[in-house]
Amino acid sequence: MTDDGLHTLGRWTRDRARATPERVAVDDRGVTLRYRDLDDRASDLAAAFRAAGYGVGDRVATITGNSSDQVVLFFACAQAGLVFVPLSWRLAPRPDDELVTRTVRDDDALLIVFTSGTLGPAKGVVLTHANCFWTNLSLSRITEITRKDVVLSVMPQYHVGGWNIQPLLAWWTGATVVLERTFDPGRVLHLIKDRRITTMMGVPANYLFLAQHPDFAATDLSSLNHAVVGGAPMPAQLLRTWHARGVAPTQGYGLTEASPNVLCLPDDEARSMVGYAGKPYPHVEVAVADPITGDLLGGAATGELLVRGPGVFSGYFRAPEQTARTLRGGWLHTGDLVRRDEHGYFAVIDRLTDIFISGGESVAPALVETVLIEHAAVAEVAVIGVPHDRWGEVGVAFIVLTPGFAADELGILAYARTQLAAFKVPAFVRFVPEIPRSLGSKVLRRQLLENWKHGLDFEKIGNKL
Repeated sequence: MTDDGLHTLGRWTRDRARATPERVAVDDRGVTLRYRDLDDRASDLAAAFRAAGYGVGDRVATITGNSSDQVVLFFACAQAGLVFVPLSWRLAPRPDDELVTRTVRDDDALLIVFTSGTLGPAKGVVLTHANCFWTNLSLSRITEITRKDVVLSVMPQYHVGGWNIQPLLAWWTGATVVLERTFDPGRVLHLIKDRRITTMMGVPANYLFLAQHPDFAATDLSSLNHAVVGGAPMPAQLLRTWHARGVAPTQGYGLTEASPNVLCLPDDEARSMVGYAGKPYPHVEVAVADPITGDLLGGAATGELLVRGPGVFSGYFRAPEQTARTLRGGWLHTGDLVRRDEHGYFAVIDRLTDIFISGGESVAPALVETVLIEHAAVAEVAVIGVPHDRWGEVGVAFIVLTPGFAADELGILAYARTQLAAFKVPAFVRFVPEIPRSLGSKVLRRQLLENWKHGLDFEKIGNKL
C-alpha cells in the first residue's frame, strides 16, 4: 500500500487476522468463517485475480444471494483494486477491456451499487475505498460495534445496506456477522434468541413483519441492544410496539449516493424524538435548500436536503449527465424534502418526486400514510397521486388490512377527515393483499400508479369529490 492507500479496505481483514484470528467473522446459516480464514481466502483470491491479468478498476459482478463467499470476494476485490458489483438478477454487467496495474489508492472505486429503481431506471452508484472508510468511521462514532457484538445482516448484498450499515464496520472491529440470504420473520426472531443477536438493521417493512409474526410477543429480545431503521421513516405506532418489547429502534436516514449514512438519532434520543431522523453523522455536512430557487435556508426550515463530505459518491457509472444533475455546486442533491427544527434535528417528509398537487396544495404521501397507519385496521398503506380533471391530482390509498380486522372505504375516509386537512384526505381507498415493493423493500409507487390506470375509471372518482 502506498501512503494514499491508507483508507483502502483490503487492509481490514489483515488487521483482524492478526488481532483476532480465531474469532468468527461470518456465520452463514451455521457455517462459520474465522477472521484468519477470511483473510487467507481473500488474499489467495486476490493473488489469483492478479495472476489472471485483472488490474485496478476491473469490475467483478455477482448475481447471487447473501453468502460468505461474497464476503470473501468483496475483500479480495478490495485487496486487488477490483470493483465489486453485486447485482440483482434483473441487471447485467458491461465489460471493460482496459487493464491498469498499480497499487490501490483511496480514490479507486470499490463498489458499484445499483439504486432501487423505484423512480426510474436503476443507476450504478460508484463508491470508492475512501467513501466506504469514512462512512463506516462516521457510523462507529454513533453506533459503536465491538468484537463482542453479534450483527444480524438481513439486507441483500446488492444493496448498500448489506455492506456499509453494520457488516463492514463489524468486520473492521472484529465482531461476528450472521448472514441471512432471505428475510423470513420467523427465522429472524429465532436467530435473535438463538444467536444472541446484539444489533441489526432493517427497513420499516422488516420490523413490521417481525411485529406481526405470532412468535414476536414471546421471543426473547433481551440481547438486542440496537436496532437501526433506514429506508423510510418508521411509523409511530410501530415504534411503540417495539418500545413495549424493550427495544428502541434508532431511526436514521441515508441514500446510496452518500455511502449511505447521513442522519441518525443516538440510542438515548430514540424514544423521545419519534418521527425524527436526527442530526448529521460526524464527518457529514448537510444543508436545506429552497426546492424552487436552490437558495440555502437558515434556522428552522423546510426544503430539499443537501449533503457533502468524504462519504459522497464519485458519480454514476457511465452516466455523466445524471452525475452532473445530482452533484451541483459542491453538494449532493438528495431529492428528499426535510424539515429542520430550531435545534437542528431533521425529519424526512417525503421524496420531492412523490409529492403531488391537489387543488393547488402540495400533498406529501408519507404524511398521509403516517396518519392512516394509526388506524387499527391498517397493517400497511401506500398513498399516490393520480390525475384528476378538476383538482389536477387526488390521492389514492392502497391498504393492506390487519389480520382479524375489517374496514371499508367510508370508514377509512371518515377517520382520515378527523386527522387531516380536507385536501390531504385521499379521494379513494383500495384494499389490496400486499403493497408492491422493490427488492430493497421500498414501495413501488410507479407500479401502483400503473395498476390504478389500468384497473379503475377516474370518472367514478371524480363523482365522489
